[in-house]
Amino acid sequence: MPRRSAGVLAYKFDRSVLRVLLVHPGGPFWSNRDQGAWSIPKGEYNADEAAETAARREFEEETGQALTVPLTLLGECRQKSGKLIVAFAAAIDFETSRLHSNLFDLEWPPRSGRIQQFPEVDRADWFTVTEAREKISIGQLPLLDWLEKMLMSGVGR
Repeated sequence: MPRRSAGVLAYKFDRSVLRVLLVHPGGPFWSNRDQGAWSIPKGEYNADEAAETAARREFEEETGQALTVPLTLLGECRQKSGKLIVAFAAAIDFETSRLHSNLFDLEWPPRSGRIQQFPEVDRADWFTVTEAREKISIGQLPLLDWLEKMLMSGVGR
């Protein structure tokens, strides 16, 4: 069974321009990567947890903000690694300057014996869909299409 993640593609309208919230992974491996490195806030979950519950938990862990709004299922996409991402959409306004992410431990530099802490997410920003297509991990590109289709159908407006 493939590993599964659940996440939230948050969106808002800024002077009638659709913007989506993406996060940049923290830690030394990602520090100099930008194009194709951004993601929706997401994380792995087990079979005994509902995808929506996991998506809400992961959003809060990675941004510091609890989601109290309804979520709309967008769909499921497969990453190059084989991992499946179940994604939900949420209309919110998140102030990116208030980002507060969980930390993780990593031996850095490699084989140094030194354990350092890094944020799971080091940045968050609102992007137009065009900008997001350049920033988001290629395996998550379908999520942007699904969000646009959902909003054009009148759901979530």
